Amino acid sequence: MKKTIKIAEMFTSIQGESSYAGRPCFFIRLAGCNLNCFYCDTEFAKTAENSVEYSIADLLKRAENAEVKLVEITGGEPLLQDGVPELCQGLIDAGHRVMIETNGSLLISQLPPEVLRIVDCKCPSSGEAEAMEFANFADLNTTDEVKFVIEDREDYDYASEIIEKYALNSKIENILFSPICSDLFSAAQLSEWILEDKLDVRVQLQLHKIIWDPEERER
Repeated sequence: MKKTIKIAEMFTSIQGESSYAGRPCFFIRLAGCNLNCFYCDTEFAKTAENSVEYSIADLLKRAENAEVKLVEITGGEPLLQDGVPELCQGLIDAGHRVMIETNGSLLISQLPPEVLRIVDCKCPSSGEAEAMEFANFADLNTTDEVKFVIEDREDYDYASEIIEKYALNSKIENILFSPICSDLFSAAQLSEWILEDKLDVRVQLQLHKIIWDPEERER
């Protein structure tokens, strides 16, 4: 039986996050997630209810037709679906630079080593901090990235402790701090804390939400 993957949406846009922010990217968003973060901005991808099933061959053709080298596989939680490692390898073999963003609750070791893995380490405000699989930090390559979404000082202190505990600065080049911008918290406040502590991290804003209306799902 031909292996299929449940897809919530596919589109080409400007990469809004990570060290690749600003570059054209083809996004493959998988349907289904095992977590329920309070700040989730892709609620429509949490379940497979409205998803469409594609074969891996179909997805490789879609990526080829997009005519951009950078491909991001995201979700939902992409590692919930068995065909993802095979899809990643197919994209790599076709000459793509492949990124995958995962919520950190599932093992990243199942992915080909050429994949740039962005591990979203959940902070307390997410409501899902206990779901993190910290064994993933032992499998990080220097090109992988770890992201912390920060809402308040508790999140900031938690992220700082995790970085020190697992010596993340000695393992990877990019640790991303992404602020939840609201009336109570801002990128400016987060940046001030980082500068005070001389923390070796990258402040990450969601570039696509600055360029376009944050309510738009895709370009």
